[in-house]
Amino acid sequence: MKISTKGRYGLTIMMELASRFGEGPTSLKSIAEKNGLSEHYLEQLIAPLRNAGLVKSIRGAYGGYVLSREPKEITAGDIIRVLEGPISVVDFAEEDDPAKRDLWKRIRDSIANVIDSTTLHDLINYHELGTSDNYMFYI
Repeated sequence: MKISTKGRYGLTIMMELASRFGEGPTSLKSIAEKNGLSEHYLEQLIAPLRNAGLVKSIRGAYGGYVLSREPKEITAGDIIRVLEGPISVVDFAEEDDPAKRDLWKRIRDSIANVIDSTTLHDLINYHELGTSDNYMFYI
């Protein structure tokens, strides 16, 4: 499985909102400018995140987006599944060999375990500290 720009930029949006949690709405324009991304593309990504209940939109001159829950309550898996779909490395239905099928399932489950146990809070703390000393991910 390869995470596309949808998943990667979606995580960027959500990390920006998490880092500003409790400070009021954040515009997509400011996120796009800060990260050198297309505001138009981010607009396409925010809609499914809003529909999934991960973000709320605030209208008005000082409007923008806020997380619908605390950063500790939203995982990378929540975001990636909304934007990328289910986690799968291969189509199990096409695999006849039980040993290989088991391998693919264990890889899928390991990936799911990492993204489902990594919250936005974890990601922004990791990003702010700029160190990998606190995390060891096993896939």
